[in-house]
Amino acid sequence: MSLRQTLKGTGVALVTPFTAKFEIDFESLGRVIDAVIKGGVEYVVTLGTTGETPTLSKDEKIALISFTYDKVAGRVPVVVGIGGNDTYSLIEDLKTFPLEKAAAVLSASPYYNKPSQEGIYQHYKLLAEVSPKPILLYNVPGRTGRNMTAATTLRLAELPNIAGIKEASGDMGQCMQILRDRPENFLVVSGDDALTLPQIACGMDGVISVAANSVTKPFTDMVRHCLAGNFAAAKALNDRLIEAYDLMFAENNPAGVKAFMAEQQLLSNYLRLPMLALSEGLHQQVKAYLKK
Repeated sequence: MSLRQTLKGTGVALVTPFTAKFEIDFESLGRVIDAVIKGGVEYVVTLGTTGETPTLSKDEKIALISFTYDKVAGRVPVVVGIGGNDTYSLIEDLKTFPLEKAAAVLSASPYYNKPSQEGIYQHYKLLAEVSPKPILLYNVPGRTGRNMTAATTLRLAELPNIAGIKEASGDMGQCMQILRDRPENFLVVSGDDALTLPQIACGMDGVISVAANSVTKPFTDMVRHCLAGNFAAAKALNDRLIEAYDLMFAENNPAGVKAFMAEQQLLSNYLRLPMLALSEGLHQQVKAYLKK
């Protein structure tokens, strides 16, 4: 079975819960993993940006990967995030992180350095050559400062160990060009919760979601309706979720979704600096939304 089939549907970019001492709260993480699997996600992503990875040490990242494998226990595939702006440091991570049980590696395009398109291509080409697992590209220019063009994505899609992309440019024209010209087994998933419905309508295979940490069942049901071509039912669910998307991303990610999850008693509402918990006014709006 190709990765495009294995990772079809909803993946969730897991948050990293913290205790009041800002240590990783593995008990809460286990609760979150059980909840999202029960809610219907097709796979989980550990060490995505939503997991506050810039604030995690290498040892913490390895511990999170191992814990996630153990807690998931084969119920769904696990994708591991390994991205950054130092190519050779990432190569070392790919060689040393526990990836034996991973379905794939999700790797964000280099941030801050603002490489050329050729630099982005050569970066991913090297990662693909050494990675023990298929690479999923991740284009998120709102965070990285550099868009990966459709031409670069399609060029990378021809390489043997690059299996797909999480596309979060928000550029529907760019997305449609990738979908039109991609190789048959090249996975294309949304990285924008609020655009998932129209992007699946254009041909995407699903989404790696932030919202699915919290509003799991309605979101995964919406995605399944989209993939089945039942867009009237999908729209009915999505219309109810639009306000949630707005609240989750109003200040930053994952402050928004963690506020939702704290109200659902899935975790304690702590983030590591420089991230802060959602402001009080917005948090009250989250409470009001969940009461509805």
